Parts: sequence; structure tokens; C-alpha cells
Amino acid sequence: MSAPAKKTAAKAATSKKTAAPKQTAAAKKAAATPKKSATKAATKTAAPKQPAAAKKSAARPETHTALVRRARKINRELAEVYPYAHPELDFENPFQLLVATVMSAQTTDLRVNQTTPALFAKYPTPEDLAAANPEEVEELIRPTGFFRAKTRSIMGLAKALSEDFGGEVPGRLEDLVKLPGVGRKTAFVVLGNAFGRPGITVDTHFGRLVRRWKWTDETDPDKVERAIGELFPKSEWTQLSHNVIFHGRRICHSRKPACGACPIAPLCPAYGEGETDPDKAEKLLKYEKGGFPGQRLKPPQSYLDAGGLPAPPLAGREA
Repeated sequence: MSAPAKKTAAKAATSKKTAAPKQTAAAKKAAATPKKSATKAATKTAAPKQPAAAKKSAARPETHTALVRRARKINRELAEVYPYAHPELDFENPFQLLVATVMSAQTTDLRVNQTTPALFAKYPTPEDLAAANPEEVEELIRPTGFFRAKTRSIMGLAKALSEDFGGEVPGRLEDLVKLPGVGRKTAFVVLGNAFGRPGITVDTHFGRLVRRWKWTDETDPDKVERAIGELFPKSEWTQLSHNVIFHGRRICHSRKPACGACPIAPLCPAYGEGETDPDKAEKLLKYEKGGFPGQRLKPPQSYLDAGGLPAPPLAGREA
């Protein structure tokens, strides 16, 4: 090969060697760019941190068997926290409980308990209330709100008891729900606490808590009642209602639950919806949990023995 040819070949070889590294570097840079972008995008779209209970729930759907176990464990825990849980309306007989429960709509049990002593002192029997002057009844129960509608209901049920049931409160669900102003919730309160017949009381507290605990997604009270009834033995229904309602009134409030002071927080899928700081949560506790009187003027002895305090009478009225 001539000298010029050798020089040309050498120059070509040299060009190949120097071009190759440039291509490799460019390729590496191009390959690295999408990885960096992907990592950045993934960081931006990463899901926010969730409480441990929520992570566990999201990771694996809860089976019905697991739900039953968790629900019953929650109830056992509540029974230990509220061994004195009871109906928070004062009553001495089924008639008083029936009237008080009807009057408790859209008000507190405390307000009803402060109002009924004067009512029952003047009208102790269904016959007495049925024959009363409506305006006088209205004035007596005015503090409970919606007093005109409530007067029509309690006088109407008093008349029905007098005419159809011999002045006695019936002990059957199908008879109770026929009375003016009496629905399934009121009927189960009376059956469970005056007659010892199991029933689930689905009030606003009960419905709120069982949905927070993911026991059911139902909102209709009758459907909630059936769904929760499938999770517990019938013999536990009445006391279950007391336990849940007590917890809803004292700790698991509607607007700001005291999560940091809740004894069943590890079992609650909704933990974190309320105040989680223990000191701040403790200030949200109500009734005896917060060191304040309960709702009954004459509470059960077990409640008093546990440190509960009776409510004060309504100002200007005798207890």
C-alpha cells in the first residue's frame, strides 16, 4: 500500500475511535433523562400518608368474619369503658319511658329529664294525660322544643293506650308502632328497657358511629338496624345500643371526635378524623368522662358508684 493510502486509512480509523465515545455519552444522557423525569413525576403524585388503620383497610378488604370479630371486640372494649351504660331518660314505668322517649326528639335527654317530673306529677297515668288541657301540657313541655307537635303525640298515644290497651303500654313491637309519634326506634327503647326484650336503638349517635367503624354503609335506620343485628347475638342488642350511644355522646362526637382520648382507636378505621393530640382530645370529653354531670336526675346506682354525677333539675321547676 502506498504512503498516501496508509495515511488515509489511519485517519479514518482515528475518526471512528473519536466518534464512538461521543455517541455513547449522548445515549447515556438521553437514557438518563426519562428516568429522572419519571422519578420526579412519581414523587409529585405520591399518595399522602395515611393512619396505620387506614393503610391496613386499604391494603386488604375486610372479610365478613373479620368484621364480626372486630365489631364484637369494639363492643367488649366499650363495655369495659362504660360498665354503667344505661338509658339516659328518667322513668319509673313503661308509660313514663314511652312519653319521655317521644319527647326526646330534637332535644337532649337531659332537657327531657329536667322537664318530665312536673309533667308526670300532674298527669301520672295515660287517662290523666289523655284528658288534659293541651295548652297546659304545651306549657309544661315547652323547654323540649317542638312542644305543640309533641303535645299532640303524647296526648294522642295516651288516648290510644286508654281506649285500646286498657291504660297499659303494650309489650309488642307491632302494637307500639301503631301509637301516635312512635316509630321503631322509640319502640325498641321501650321494649329493651321497660320489658327486657332485645332491640337495637338507631339514633343519630348510633348511626354515626357504626358508619365510622365501617360496620355498615347504610343510612336508613331500618337498614342499619338489620345490618348491625347480623353482627351480634340478639341477647346483646339492647346493651350494645347503650354502649355505642354512650360513646357517641362522650367521646366520638359528631363534629370533632376526641380520637386522642379514645379507648378503641386501634380498632377504628376513622381514627384521625378528630383531635389526635391526647391533651387536646381530653378537653373535648363530655359528661362524666370530662368530669361533668350526666343526663339523668335519678341515675342508676351503678352509675353513681362509678363516679357519675346526677344532672341538676330545671331552674324554676321541682325535680
